[in-house]
Amino acid sequence: MQQLYDVFFASSNKNKYQEARAILAEFGIKLGFFNCKLLEIQSDSIRKIALHKVTDAFSQCKKPVIVEDDGLFIDSLSGFPGPFSSYVFKTIGNKGILQLVNTKRNANFQSVIAYCDKKQVALFDAKIKGKISKKTHGKGWGYDPIFIPHGQKMTYALLKNKNEISHRYLALRKFAMWFVRKQQSIYR
Repeated sequence: MQQLYDVFFASSNKNKYQEARAILAEFGIKLGFFNCKLLEIQSDSIRKIALHKVTDAFSQCKKPVIVEDDGLFIDSLSGFPGPFSSYVFKTIGNKGILQLVNTKRNANFQSVIAYCDKKQVALFDAKIKGKISKKTHGKGWGYDPIFIPHGQKMTYALLKNKNEISHRYLALRKFAMWFVRKQQSIYR
């Protein structure tokens, strides 16, 4: 019997899963969705948060699993909201962020993909520089309507190729290349 999924994506965020599934499919990786609530520690490090979440996810599903943690780091706000991006989005949203940002709009989006199976844990991170738009553009989810990646004129929400250039794509690509090599070495 053929395995249905190569790895599971643990999250309660279906949007992140949909993006990750589409990206990993390009590398031939079948991604299943493990809908769950994960313990999220308070830390100023998205790497530490992702590491904690992936070990919690593996303890729940007992299968190879990945989680993604990301953060929007705004230079003029000393990196805020950073690892608290999800909470800040739920409380003040894009409108609140736009009110906080002054004329200095530089920012970066960071993503960490954490993998865990019964033998190992591995982290893959990526960052993309950009800026915060002056107003909301597009109907994407999360901070997509206000983040303009470097070298682009439109927000993530308006870009047709977001899944080819985003922070999440870059981190998932690192994971995928590692995972494919790992699988090939197992089956040699």
